[in-house]
Amino acid sequence: MKLGYFMMPLHDPTKDYHQALAEDTEAIILADQLGFEEAWVGEHFTSAAEPITSPLLFMATLIARTQRIKFGTGVLCLPQYHPAVVAGYAAMFDHLSEGRFIMGIGPGGLPSDFELFGVMDADRNAMMVESIDMILKIWETEPPYNITNTFWNARVEDWAVDKLGLGRMVKPFQKPHPPIALSALSPNSGTMRFAGKRNWDPISANFIGAWSVASHWRVYDDECRLHNRVAENSRWRVARSIFVAESNEEAEKFVMNPGGSFMHYYEYLFDIFERSDLKPAFVAKLGDDANELTANGMVDSFVIRGDAQTVTNQLLEFHNQVGGFGTLLMTAHDWTDKARMRQSMELMATEVMPSINKVLPTSNTD
Repeated sequence: MKLGYFMMPLHDPTKDYHQALAEDTEAIILADQLGFEEAWVGEHFTSAAEPITSPLLFMATLIARTQRIKFGTGVLCLPQYHPAVVAGYAAMFDHLSEGRFIMGIGPGGLPSDFELFGVMDADRNAMMVESIDMILKIWETEPPYNITNTFWNARVEDWAVDKLGLGRMVKPFQKPHPPIALSALSPNSGTMRFAGKRNWDPISANFIGAWSVASHWRVYDDECRLHNRVAENSRWRVARSIFVAESNEEAEKFVMNPGGSFMHYYEYLFDIFERSDLKPAFVAKLGDDANELTANGMVDSFVIRGDAQTVTNQLLEFHNQVGGFGTLLMTAHDWTDKARMRQSMELMATEVMPSINKVLPTSNTD
C-alpha cells in the first residue's frame, strides 16, 4: 500500500489566511520528505475554512521545494470554468512539474460555490462530462478548433495562423494526458461508475463509513467488467482521517477534544450535510438512523487513532472491510498543535506504513 496526503484543506475560519497557506505548504514539504507518494489539494472559493481557491497555483509554488511527490487536484470543479481555461492551466502545470501531476476532476461539492458561479440548479455532472471531453479534444487535436456543445463552445478558426503559432493550445507533458481521477462520496456512487466507464482512477472520501467505501469498489468493478476490463485495486485511493500518537490515551484525548481540529473538521461537514439534507449518506453503518447522526459521532466513527500499533491494526481491519486498495490518503487537519500533527505524519510514514506493508500481500501493493 502506498501513502498519500489529502488536503481539503480545512482550517479554523478565523485563522490568518497567510498562516493557513504557510502551514499547508509546510505539511506538503514534510510529506515529501517523509516519502509520501502524493499530495492532493482541494479547490474552494467561498469558504474561509477551505481557503485554497486554486490548487494548481498553490501546488506550483511547491514544485521546486519538493523532490518526488506527485500533485493531485482534489478536485478541479469543472462546471465553474470554461474548459479551455482548465486545459491551458492543467497542461502548463503538467510541464512545470515535469509530469508530477494527477488531474482530479469533479462537479464540485460546496453549495456556496455553486451559488457564486450560478450552477446551483444546473446539471453539474453533465457539465463536468462535457468539460472534460472538450479538454481532452483540445489536447488531442490541432487547430482550427470549432467545438460546439450544450454548455460551452470553443472556436479558433479565423485566427488559426500556423506560421505565427496562433490558435495552438498547450499540450500536456504526459502523453496522451495526465492521469485523470474522480472522487466519490455517496454509496453506490454514479461517479464511480463513470470512472469505471472511462477507465479513470477512483478516490473514496474519508468521511464515509466502510460500508459506503466498499460500495464504491463494487460499482467501479462492475462497470469495468461491462467494458471487458479488469479493475485493478492498486489504482484505488481511499482517504481516512488518522491521528498517530505515542499512546492510545494521548490520541483519544487529542481527537475527541471538543475544541480540537478533528472535532471542528466534522462539525463543519456535519453542518453542511444537515443544511443540504445529505446526512443519510454519511452514517457510520448501513441502516443507522440518519436523524441520530452527530458531529461527535462522526469523529468517533471515522477517525482512526491511537499509537502506531493500534492505528496499524485499525487500518488493516478497514482494508479488509472494504476489499483492499492501492493508496491510503491520510487526510490533513488543521494544525492546532503543529508538533503533534507533524509527529502524527512522521509516525504514519515511518512506523505504521512499514508495519502494514509487512502484512499485506504483494498483490495489493503493486
